[in-house]
Amino acid sequence: MDVRAATFCELDDLARLPELLASEPYRRGPVLWLGGGSNLLFTGNYPGLVVKVALSGITVLSENDDEVVVEAAAGENWHGFVQHTLAQGWAGLENLSLIPGTVGASPIQNIGAYGVEVKDCLTEVVCADLHDNRALRILANAECRFGYRDSVFKHEMNGRLLVSAVRYRLSKRPTLHTGYGDIGKELAAMGKADGASPRDVSDAVIRIRTAKLPDPAQLGNAGSFFKNPIIDTGLAEALLAHHPDLPHYPAGVGKTKLAAGWLIDRAGLKGYREGDAGVHARQALVLVNYGHASGKEVWALAQKVQATVKERYGVQLEPEPLVL
Repeated sequence: MDVRAATFCELDDLARLPELLASEPYRRGPVLWLGGGSNLLFTGNYPGLVVKVALSGITVLSENDDEVVVEAAAGENWHGFVQHTLAQGWAGLENLSLIPGTVGASPIQNIGAYGVEVKDCLTEVVCADLHDNRALRILANAECRFGYRDSVFKHEMNGRLLVSAVRYRLSKRPTLHTGYGDIGKELAAMGKADGASPRDVSDAVIRIRTAKLPDPAQLGNAGSFFKNPIIDTGLAEALLAHHPDLPHYPAGVGKTKLAAGWLIDRAGLKGYREGDAGVHARQALVLVNYGHASGKEVWALAQKVQATVKERYGVQLEPEPLVL
């Protein structure tokens, strides 16, 4: 689907931020800061200024025999950055391979996959304070208040802090996470069941994601459209009594995380289609555009999925992309 912004610009040099903040389109607003755009659904044209964050660069801040602290600018491609770290022999981000988007989005969403979240390796987030264009703020991990696909940047800091760079502590003596999802099975199929390396885990994740998820360049999609719901354990136990094969995971005291894809699939919506808007036939978490669906039509389908799952299981699904 094609949408237009009233004004568009790229920010590729943080020194030009004061100029941007003083500009008439910025002052008039509204303003949307854009990373890779992979986690957005536009239901119409954007009436204000869209700023593409194009800051680039990767810098080693400290290093010893066991670990390295590396800083990546917000505009760096996320998957490209992960592959760069693996090429240097640094481990920790391999389970997050092939996630679309940019480095700057990683702390905002607290991106995660296959048992790993970005908060597990992140040390600090470097931000520009948009209320004081001369100030840089550095937030430590704890200050980011990370949760499931959540962070402080989505709440009280939303609209005030612009992520300009992110710092990660990565290991030269890796502890691999292969027990989540199909990673172990894929490693075995690759002949890497024993002695797998971080690169092998990354390759396994790429193979799994490629098999399940459509390429956005060929079939329009925003990746996983719904978050895995976290519900009261009492409700989870009631559901498991009737659906013992429902995938579920501990999510803190009194909370259980369910698999949204399973709920959508078992509700009979996997492969469902309304015009050119559809639920992907291989991964029910993904909504796709087969060619000419509008953003409004995709959103209408998403709301139908939410209503169907709520009616059948009593569980409210939340969208992962920002819907505008």
